[in-house]
Amino acid sequence: MPVVLAMRKTPAGSVDQVDTSYLETLLGYNARRVSLTVIELFTQRMAAYDLSPVDFSILSLVVHNPGITSRQICGALALLPPNLVGKISIMEKRNLLARRSHPDDGRAIGLHLTDVGERLMLKAEKTATALEHEATSRLSAAEKKTLLKLLQKLYL
Repeated sequence: MPVVLAMRKTPAGSVDQVDTSYLETLLGYNARRVSLTVIELFTQRMAAYDLSPVDFSILSLVVHNPGITSRQICGALALLPPNLVGKISIMEKRNLLARRSHPDDGRAIGLHLTDVGERLMLKAEKTATALEHEATSRLSAAEKKTLLKLLQKLYL
């Protein structure tokens, strides 16, 4: 279906009401608006744990996949390896992560949470879950499930 561009003429330099109707038809625009809203809240809430959204995602992968490798994390989160190396080093210095030899591949190093990291992530994931409930409070459980499925269909 072709897109028809309709330009509304208004007196020079005046806009009484901003027309966002075209933008609202775009997936990227809507996804970005939701992302900005949720990420801002997420960033505020994770500040208590000194975690950025990427830090949280890395640690969450390690929580749910003990022994995961850096390569696997990069693939799952679309991160560049040099960016991950620094993050892992900082997390080790904070005593959140530990590197251990991979049991099946002597060349690979598996990542594991320390006790400190496990306690932190238990609290951080509870905070994230509460935030998700808050952010989706206007959706029914079925709508939320459908929204997640549809979003994942676009990137998985």
